[in-house]
Amino acid sequence: MTEYVVLVDENDNQLGLMEKQQAHIAGLLHRAFSVFVFNSEGETLLQKRAEGKYHSPGLWTNTCCSHPRENETYIQAAQRRIQEEMGFSCELEEKFHFIYKAKLDNDLYEHELDRVFTGIYNGEIQVNPEEVSDYKWISMENLIEDMNSNPENYTIWFKIIFKEYLAKLQYESYNQ
Repeated sequence: MTEYVVLVDENDNQLGLMEKQQAHIAGLLHRAFSVFVFNSEGETLLQKRAEGKYHSPGLWTNTCCSHPRENETYIQAAQRRIQEEMGFSCELEEKFHFIYKAKLDNDLYEHELDRVFTGIYNGEIQVNPEEVSDYKWISMENLIEDMNSNPENYTIWFKIIFKEYLAKLQYESYNQ
C-alpha cells in the first residue's frame, strides 16, 4: 500500500498530498506525530527501528512516530500506529507541537509539523517485527545519560523531539 503524507503550511493548513518517500526526498513540510508512553515507574518506552526500514534502521527512538493520513486526526493516527507498531493502545494527551527540519541518511529529510503526545501504559507489548526490532523501558535520567554518551544510537528526529520535550515539559511527573 502506498503511503501518503499531508503537506501543510506553517499554520497546519492542508496544501495537498504526496507519497511519503517523495516528501522526505523533497523535504516538504508535512504532518507528523510523536508519542512518548510512560509506565507507572516514570520510565519511557523506546523502540528500536527494524533493520528493514528505508531510513534510520536499527536506531532507538521514542515509542511511536508517524504521519496522519488524509482525513485522519492526529490523535486517531497516533492511536492507530501504537497498535500497529507496539501492539497496544492507551489514552493519549497532546502536549505541544513544533516544526523541525533535519537531514537523514540516504539524502532524505524530515520536515515536519510534529504534534507530541504522551500516555501511560503498564501492560503487555507485542511489537510488529516489520516495524520494531526491540523495545525497552528506560528512566529519563538513564535516557539522557545514554543519549549524551551514545548519540549515534538514536534517530535524528528523536534527539530533536526529546530536546523540545524536555524544554517544554521539564520532567513533568507521570507517576500515578
